[in-house]
Amino acid sequence: MTEPARETLRCGVWAVTIPFVILGLTGCAYQPSGALSPSGPDFWLGLWHGFIAPISLVGSFFSDHRIYAFPNAGVIYDLGFLLGLSAWGGGGAYSARS
Repeated sequence: MTEPARETLRCGVWAVTIPFVILGLTGCAYQPSGALSPSGPDFWLGLWHGFIAPISLVGSFFSDHRIYAFPNAGVIYDLGFLLGLSAWGGGGAYSARS
């Protein structure tokens, strides 16, 4: 077997192995009981937490502070958090067009 063919085979093995290892490790993740709370933080608080997340990250280096509310209201909180966090990078598409 030639060296380029051996290198291609090695890259192919890694390309298949790495996703399976990642999937296997994510299968070990679990959600603690009581993780979802209907009375917990909802969309608006998720939006706020997402917007202040970079500031909260810096604060977490100096104190016992978390940037994500737990327990929360579930998917609706996650959506608000994602939208709030995206406010920090929203101008990227505009600057790419210029």
